[in-house]
Amino acid sequence: MRYAIVIEKAPNNYSGYILDVLGCVATGETPEEVKQRLQEAIVMHLEGEPIPPSTTLVDYIEFAPEANN
Repeated sequence: MRYAIVIEKAPNNYSGYILDVLGCVATGETPEEVKQRLQEAIVMHLEGEPIPPSTTLVDYIEFAPEANN
């Protein structure tokens, strides 16, 4: 199973969550550490529970702010 994750920079560390698994979160000093901890967290989080399908689509949009003159 493959899930989309979000990793955000906080003032003193990074935090992350799995979009399709409500409440599955982790923190770490680096994005790589957060990713590893999310991998561990999902195993514990879903132990004995039905595995939810991955339904999130991830994409980016381009944005070019207008110059202020």
